[in-house]
Amino acid sequence: MPFTRRDLLKASAALALTPAVLDSTHAWAAEQPFKPEAGARLRFLRWSKFLDAENKATTEAIAAFSQVTGVDVRIENEWQDDIQTKAAIAANVGSGPDIVWTLNATAHLFPDKLLDLTDVADYIGRKYGGWYPIVETYGKSGDRWIAIPNILVGVLPTYRMSWMSDAGFEKFPTDSDGFLKLCQQLQRVGHPAGFAFGHSTNDGNCWCHWLLWSHGGRIVDEHNRVVINSPETLRALDYARAIYTTLIPGTLSWNDASNNKAFLASEIALTDNSSSIYGKALADRMTIAADINHAVWPVGPAGVPTELHLLLPLVVFKYTKYPNAAKAFVAFMLERDQYQNMLRSSVGYISQSLKAYENDPSWFKDAKITPFREVSARARSGGYAGTLGQPAAAALADFVVVDMFAEAATGQLSPKEAAEKAEKRAQRFYRA
Repeated sequence: MPFTRRDLLKASAALALTPAVLDSTHAWAAEQPFKPEAGARLRFLRWSKFLDAENKATTEAIAAFSQVTGVDVRIENEWQDDIQTKAAIAANVGSGPDIVWTLNATAHLFPDKLLDLTDVADYIGRKYGGWYPIVETYGKSGDRWIAIPNILVGVLPTYRMSWMSDAGFEKFPTDSDGFLKLCQQLQRVGHPAGFAFGHSTNDGNCWCHWLLWSHGGRIVDEHNRVVINSPETLRALDYARAIYTTLIPGTLSWNDASNNKAFLASEIALTDNSSSIYGKALADRMTIAADINHAVWPVGPAGVPTELHLLLPLVVFKYTKYPNAAKAFVAFMLERDQYQNMLRSSVGYISQSLKAYENDPSWFKDAKITPFREVSARARSGGYAGTLGQPAAAALADFVVVDMFAEAATGQLSPKEAAEKAEKRAQRFYRA
């Protein structure tokens, strides 16, 4: 349901915007360089919430922005897997939301339809210590910023400590061989792991790219030549087949909500996820919260960390009637007061895109979320080892890597056949 400025003004009271917050916001409005047009109205399309704390903090920030600038902001929520389709339609028809909180490389599917946000990126970057390289990779097309990834969402191994101990492991394994043994032992003690082999935009893509990269495989090389059909990929597929035999049944059809439900229902002991499982358990005062922990991804034969995490870029369409208001909105969401509020209330769900926030005290209050502090520095691009452009964005959106692993792991195709099929699919995107 649309969320209007009247709703936001009501929300500002309900969310208790303090005089100090409003004074700070008024000061920002007077000093910031992007002066909203008279009578500006903005439609903001975002993904449906995964964590109440993030949603509350974001709504509070928008309420403050609307109150001090007078800009009408209408919030529209869509299930995350529908965001790319909605954004692509808006880009093609030239009308729709002014601002979209997109996922991953969506902006690179239609870069020419997006407003140049270089001035916003330069302004905010100078104030807050600069951007992480992965943020620039996702945010820029050539020398132009087409998107501002204001947050990252880390996707890391999430596990039950007691059940891992029952399986004979006192510490989470740091290498891929140990990871396979952990999955085998968890199955043996009746508490299997669960990893998505379905079209899971977040967890499935992150997990399957780790499988590929950790063994030295990749879709393309540094020159954007398709090299997915390689000995390294075949080894990764063999490894995935061994893992698959240990998993809870049904992961072939899992989406991004499936593993959350299974974990919180105590059906699985291990999965990959943001901190939303832990955050939900804490918020609902579930007894399993004390038993949940997180780890960085194990290092495989490649010998280095090989992690894909989620970036959520804000984009503004060129067709907007209120470009200055939109730029002010994007800048405001990254300013210290509201950004720290969002970061500190998210229980590790949000990781910073600006270096100034990496030592925020919230990262050190709960050791269980500290691994998420480092995802901004450890993340690889979805286009690795080539360029993150339209071909890479299309291959990621089309689940080329996920489907390859699903087909090989389940025995639908042999590893060789799955790699050959993925090669042909990837070549269609990269030849285009």
